[in-house]
Amino acid sequence: MRMLDLILKKRSKGEHSPQELSFIAASAAAGSVPDYQIASWLMAAFLNGMTERETVALTRAMAASGRRLSLRGIGKKTVDKHSTGGVGDGISLALAPAVAACGVCVPMMSGRGLGHTGGTLDKLESIAGMKVRLDVPRIEAQLKSIGVCMFGQSEDLNPADRKLYALRDATATVESMPLIVASILSKKVAEDLDALVLDIKCGSGAFLSRQADAVELGRRLVKTAGGLGIRCVGLVTSMDQPLGRAVGNASEMRQAIDVLRGDASCGDYVELVRVLGGWMVHLAGKAKGWEEGARRIDRAISSGEALAALKAMIAGQGGDAAVIEDPKKLLPDSPHARDVVSPSDGYVVKLDARAIGGAAVALGAGRGRMEDAIEFGAGIRLEKKLGDPVRKGEAVARLFAEAPEKLDAGQAAFQRALAIGRRKVPAKPLIRKVIR
Repeated sequence: MRMLDLILKKRSKGEHSPQELSFIAASAAAGSVPDYQIASWLMAAFLNGMTERETVALTRAMAASGRRLSLRGIGKKTVDKHSTGGVGDGISLALAPAVAACGVCVPMMSGRGLGHTGGTLDKLESIAGMKVRLDVPRIEAQLKSIGVCMFGQSEDLNPADRKLYALRDATATVESMPLIVASILSKKVAEDLDALVLDIKCGSGAFLSRQADAVELGRRLVKTAGGLGIRCVGLVTSMDQPLGRAVGNASEMRQAIDVLRGDASCGDYVELVRVLGGWMVHLAGKAKGWEEGARRIDRAISSGEALAALKAMIAGQGGDAAVIEDPKKLLPDSPHARDVVSPSDGYVVKLDARAIGGAAVALGAGRGRMEDAIEFGAGIRLEKKLGDPVRKGEAVARLFAEAPEKLDAGQAAFQRALAIGRRKVPAKPLIRKVIR
């Protein structure tokens, strides 16, 4: 089999066989064909599309390109959640231990932040000693012992995806729906999942701003997951303003701990934990429907079992578990702070999530390039959310940075995200659509 023939076939709008797609995935993982040929095939697939059969076959082939978790003998259903990413989206930090406390095995492969979106791994690493690069035997052992592990993609888990994603990023082919679906789901197949819940963000802070595009991606993901034998539900959720009240790594980790201690002041954050968790518990067979699953999440939080699961996970991955008892001391904000105040009386009518994500990057909480360093204590605390009343001179947000000059850039970016109006704008629903 020659890569040149496969490029020509896809350029001519042909449909690949599973064997051909296995060859492409294996070649990408092994580096046995030149990057320029893989890049040429990606562009042909981007321009001419892929059928549902091709998408399923490519996903399987990518997952088979490296090692896979083996969780069949664990005695619990394995369920994960995937988010397409947003600003303040630290949901996984509270969600994974809460679901595990309901008797579900939660292997959660996560990523790092880039651009205006935050990364779960960066938030976890704000805890001293926390390790997120784990080998497969250690991941399996932790899942068997405590039922939850949050980790990054290792060298031997789905290497085809790492190569294909890097080349997609370098060749302007990231937006291809079949390639997006294969990238997301191949990692989930490698986790040996029984079920998956998708959080597909829609709005200014999401990579898909239009709801129609988010729904289309959700439908493709759910259908392809079904073809792979994974029970799947997709939720299209709002990302026009940041989730919760924290934007930044240590602050989002601290917020997750507070939520698991019973703090319900971040209403949208708590709602999403309940709904996503409810679906995960339901798909694991631990509840008759997502509503009953959500009630089980409530009980896991109120009983302290969810917090205990988070503490056990942190300790299991080498982190300082004392952070659970004293998150303010062990997850501090950066030393320099400044309030952004309202210019007038009225209501908050805009908190543009993308612009606020850009403000967080300017403050040092995010990275513009993957190799950039981040400052764990930098970030934003939202004192007001969309629709909240505000008085002239009242703080809308508090900014934190390691250096005073970063506050200037962060404040300028935040002010572009903010608008105050005389009339309260109607709130959009957090859960826009459920796709089954």
